[in-house]
Amino acid sequence: MKFGMHLGIRGPAAEPDSLAEIARAAEDMGFDYLGFSDHVVIAASVDSVYPYTDDGRWFAEDSGDCLEQISTICYVAAATTRIRLLTSVMVLPHRPPLLAAKMLTTADVLSKGRLTVGVGVGWMAEEIALLDGPDFTKRGKAADEMIAGFRELWTAPRPKQSGDHVSFDGVLFSPKPVQNPHPPIWVGGESKPARRRAGRIGDGWYPVCNNPKATFDTPTRYAVGLADVHAAAAEAGRDGSALATGLYVIWHTLEGPQFNDTGERRCFTGGPSDIERDVGEFEAAGLQNLVIGFEAPTSKDVIRRMAAFAAVAIKG
Repeated sequence: MKFGMHLGIRGPAAEPDSLAEIARAAEDMGFDYLGFSDHVVIAASVDSVYPYTDDGRWFAEDSGDCLEQISTICYVAAATTRIRLLTSVMVLPHRPPLLAAKMLTTADVLSKGRLTVGVGVGWMAEEIALLDGPDFTKRGKAADEMIAGFRELWTAPRPKQSGDHVSFDGVLFSPKPVQNPHPPIWVGGESKPARRRAGRIGDGWYPVCNNPKATFDTPTRYAVGLADVHAAAAEAGRDGSALATGLYVIWHTLEGPQFNDTGERRCFTGGPSDIERDVGEFEAAGLQNLVIGFEAPTSKDVIRRMAAFAAVAIKG
């Protein structure tokens, strides 16, 4: 199992000194990934349903506080040497396709090939509209074309694509990414369309554990979702077993167990033995990359939480 950490780019993660401190600490502790969320601007009024709470409200909608994701990754690349840098996830409709491909290439070049590209279609219609993105109802099709466009731009000597949402020709795209053939693309999302997209065109699947409509908070549920991904891959003539598997867990704590609405202990909460058992059971279910949310009010709190997890889960 490989381990990563996720941060929203606000609070201590939005201040240069504390962000560099957190990133270096993660690398020193042996984390494999450092992931950052993606919001560019926040609408003053948000009516879109947030997928990861029971009431559909987003916990951070009262503030526009956020740094831009890929710029932040480039900064962290200069502060670290080993840890992989993860877009967790990049919302594809937020940026024009060619610009997004170039920004990601820049991050891969400046990090010397340490970029993993987590992608999603987005949930906040208001933000996508503010950024002049595609029609919200067509963002899935646009995402498919963007992923295809990235690969074309990253690999073809004279890239060309013609689609309903992404078209380009006569473009010189250089340099190419450091990684061969390109940075891995992990498709985020929990819904059936997201699972099918991961199997059809992704290099990996990267859901969040706590979507009430498609919950992957137990090894059994995760295995069922992964089976859907593998089935979609097989239908597309691809080897599902070659895809990377990830999971973002938002509620981790070592300060005692939490319980779901049926009274069961939530995975990755409790004591050290609980966490060790959960890691083993998810690994047996097919999980390769576990990403934990470590957001906290101060950098010291973030690093303390990271260190406590690393002492239990990260061996050697």
